[in-house]
Amino acid sequence: MRVGTGPARGGRVLLVCGLPGAGKTTLARRLEVERGGVLLCPDDWLVALGLDPLDARPRRRFERELWRHALRLAGRGLVVVVELGGWTRPDRRRLREEAHRAGVPIELHALDVPFEERWRRVERRNAEPGAVVVGRDELAGFERWWQPPDDDERAAFDPAPGGGAGG
Repeated sequence: MRVGTGPARGGRVLLVCGLPGAGKTTLARRLEVERGGVLLCPDDWLVALGLDPLDARPRRRFERELWRHALRLAGRGLVVVVELGGWTRPDRRRLREEAHRAGVPIELHALDVPFEERWRRVERRNAEPGAVVVGRDELAGFERWWQPPDDDERAAFDPAPGGGAGG
């Protein structure tokens, strides 16, 4: 998928991934400010559109379109922080390969947080008005999908400018 007209001229994608409660949104918002980026968070958009962020089918379709948009923006020189689950190695590899085919550098910021800490965070978030409520059993069920990146996978992504590594 070629979305730009050449190298990204300073644009890049910062892929933030992890399971619910790992701190993706907190990290993504910090990166947005620190790196002067544009944040694309599927949950925010889905809720604003009146869609259930936990409904897998429309979410997958929406995330594909949001990803294409992220590559277009990065191809025009913007730093784009994309908060996707990115739970599996094949998913992250596909995103990395698509970004590289588009001439867009991509950093990986993966958060691997123990279940009990994630549940504590999700339980607190569940109590907030308008929250997308995730139950403990549902959160535990997500565990089977998570494949934390190893050192080899992290090395396949682009380093942050200045030689820093992603999260």
